[in-house]
Amino acid sequence: MRHSERHFSQRIGWLRAAVLGANDGIVSTASLIVGVAAASEDRGAVLIAGIAGLVAGAMSMAAGEYVSVSSQADTEAADLARERDELESNEPYEREELARIYMERGLDAALAREVAAQLMTHDALAAHARDELGLSEIHRARPVQAAVASAASFAAGAVIPVILVALVPFQGVSAIVAGTSLALLAVLGGLAAGAGGASKLIGAVRICFWGALAMGLTAAIGAALGTSV
Repeated sequence: MRHSERHFSQRIGWLRAAVLGANDGIVSTASLIVGVAAASEDRGAVLIAGIAGLVAGAMSMAAGEYVSVSSQADTEAADLARERDELESNEPYEREELARIYMERGLDAALAREVAAQLMTHDALAAHARDELGLSEIHRARPVQAAVASAASFAAGAVIPVILVALVPFQGVSAIVAGTSLALLAVLGGLAAGAGGASKLIGAVRICFWGALAMGLTAAIGAALGTSV
C-alpha cells in the first residue's frame, strides 16, 4: 500500500517562508504607514510610502530568501558530491560507516551490516544522504520556492494596509490601519501555529506583541519628527 500519511514537518519548506513574508508585509508596511501618517497630513505621501514599502519589501524578501536558501542548497550539493566521490573511491568503508550509524541507533552488528548492505544496493547515495548527512526530501532546500513564497506572501500582507490608506477617512487612518493589521496578524499567527501543530493562541499573541511594538515605535518616531520638522 502507498504511504499517504502527511506530517507537519512536510510543510516546513513553504510554511516558514510564507509566514515570514506575510508577517513582515503586514508589520513593516503598516508600521511605515502609521509612522508617515503621524508625521504628515498628506494622504498622497502616505500612500506613496506604503506602495514603495510594498514593492521594495517584496523584492527584498525574494532576494533575501533566494540567496539564503541557495547557500543552503550549495552546501547540500557540496556534501552530496563529496559523499558520491567517497562511495566511488572506498565503497567498503562507506558501507561499514553506515552500519556503525545503525549500530549506534540500537541494531546489533549483524543486522546493521545487513541493513547497510541492502540500502546501499538499492541507493547508496540516498542512504548516506539521509542517515549520515541528515538530508531528506522533506527538508531539501528549494531557493525558487522560498523566494516566490516570500515575495507573494509579503505582497499579500502589505497590500491590505495600502488599500486602507486609499479608502478610509484620513483622519482615522492610523488607528484603522493599526487595528486591522493587528487583527490580521492574530489570524495569521493562529493559522500558522495550527498548520505547524502548535498552540494557535500562543502563535496569535506572539505575533501581535511584536506587531504592536513595531507600530507603536514608528508612530512615536513619526510624531516626534513631524513635530520637529
